[in-house]
Amino acid sequence: MRWLDHREPVPAPLRGAIVALGNFDGFHKGHQAVAGEAIRWAREEERPVIVATFDPHPVQFFRPDTPPFRLTSLEQRHDLYLAFGATAMLVFHFDAELAGTSAVDFIEQILVERFGAHGVLTGEDFTFGRGAKGNAALLKQHGAKHGLEARTVSAVSDGDAVVSSSRIRDLLKAGEPQAAAQLLTRPFAIRGIVEHGDKRGREIGYPTANLALENYLRPHYGIYAVTGRILSSGEELQGAANIGIRPQFEPAKELLEPYFFDFSGDLYGQEIEVALHHFIRPEARFDGLDALIAQMDRDCAEAKRLLSAHS
Repeated sequence: MRWLDHREPVPAPLRGAIVALGNFDGFHKGHQAVAGEAIRWAREEERPVIVATFDPHPVQFFRPDTPPFRLTSLEQRHDLYLAFGATAMLVFHFDAELAGTSAVDFIEQILVERFGAHGVLTGEDFTFGRGAKGNAALLKQHGAKHGLEARTVSAVSDGDAVVSSSRIRDLLKAGEPQAAAQLLTRPFAIRGIVEHGDKRGREIGYPTANLALENYLRPHYGIYAVTGRILSSGEELQGAANIGIRPQFEPAKELLEPYFFDFSGDLYGQEIEVALHHFIRPEARFDGLDALIAQMDRDCAEAKRLLSAHS
């Protein structure tokens, strides 16, 4: 089993693992440093390594009205962790029971008894337990009493600033996907099931694949040069996409709408992942469909140029 639930006992072969403990939403350079050290430690001692995450994010639990801010879905995190070298992903289902668990009980009842963890890796600023009273020092001191070794990894800097999920979110909201990709080590990507839309794109010669944004962070609305991947086949595509509310059409509807060049297949009902490579322009309203189509022609030409340089 490679997808574990914190409410259930860990399978016997995974007991005694090294656990990278954190939320690891974007799995950026800083998160990779923690997971990488956990993997090195595990290999030295010939142990499995588990990378954890929390879902929903604690912020969403305590402040449910917070606008969507996720950088990855659970499925994306699973794929990223395993590709990085983890044996399994552990999901902490953040609910009232977990939120009310004291830091000491979290260590004793969950990490030690339920998981049988041998070691834990966290960032230096990691907090846990009821009221966020637990920290790296408590984890190290109290864990040692129960045979659990705890280590920390320092924050990773890129330039003169620490790599963080909030910094990446700010870059994406500012329309800077390339700068965000440097911190993520890959482009920000949205994964979803292609939905039926109102066929507006098909009518003007630009059929699009419609994806709901769901819990993902909303990047700066506008036109992007993108790549797409069909998960069932692995086929890679290039295109231009609109993210936003489509001000040209009524009613306004928030969508990610990629148009893939030289593709004529049927994507309805398929799961695809769309990666944002370059921001081209903000959303705009035009004086009629002819002006819109002329601009879309220019957008696609620019996207092809940018993606060609990227390739």
